[in-house]
Amino acid sequence: MSAYTALTGAGYRAQVRDRTTLFFTFAFPLLFLVVFGLIFKGQAVEESGLSYLSYTAAGVLSWGVANAAVFGIAFTLMQWRSDDILRLIRMSPAPLTAVIGSRYAIALVVGAVQSLLFVGVAMLPVFGLEPASGWPLLVPVLALGVTTFLLLGVIIGSFADTPESVAAVANFLMLPMAFLSGSFFPLDSMPEWLRTVSLVMPLRYLNDAVSHALAGRGDSSDVLVGCAGLLAFAIVFGAVAMKTFRWTRSS
Repeated sequence: MSAYTALTGAGYRAQVRDRTTLFFTFAFPLLFLVVFGLIFKGQAVEESGLSYLSYTAAGVLSWGVANAAVFGIAFTLMQWRSDDILRLIRMSPAPLTAVIGSRYAIALVVGAVQSLLFVGVAMLPVFGLEPASGWPLLVPVLALGVTTFLLLGVIIGSFADTPESVAAVANFLMLPMAFLSGSFFPLDSMPEWLRTVSLVMPLRYLNDAVSHALAGRGDSSDVLVGCAGLLAFAIVFGAVAMKTFRWTRSS
């Protein structure tokens, strides 16, 4: 517990001091919200009857939270390994669970602040988002989303040895996933084969669950299916992460 507390405190201080990363972590999703909100203001998604903002806000929020979870731990593990911090931790009594657990606690806090800020801005009169009655479901859904994508970030951070490689691999996975999973564009307007492809992407399940909780799209089964999909991916990513984790560049 002392190792977990120390690592969490150190991670928090490093996160707060990095003002540039901190700014873009919270500002990037809001940028998409502003762009989509102003361009498609007053328009509706024909297939669902929802306003375009109500439909897209859930997807952008999901992508922003997932993106922060992936990049946050992937860059940290890469940097700690390059600076030999992981090797020193390995020589101490601190277990691997303390390393991952400390980053997980920080990722949950970041995700919570992102969500509150994003929804608060989206509810301003200029955007006019009206959260659905099931909005409390956002809490467990987003927590499970952070868990799933943090484990994906562990895998990326275990393979990548430079900031450039972390950015390249993470963007290679997250950007196409955003477009193909319905974060930026409604899946209903995509060809059937693309909707089928999206079923093998964890962001699709996070989008669907958040869409129901935040905008009331679909029914409660979307939340259950979304959580089940995220849980399945989390188990797979967790197993792979345990097998591939490297304390040093060679082991």
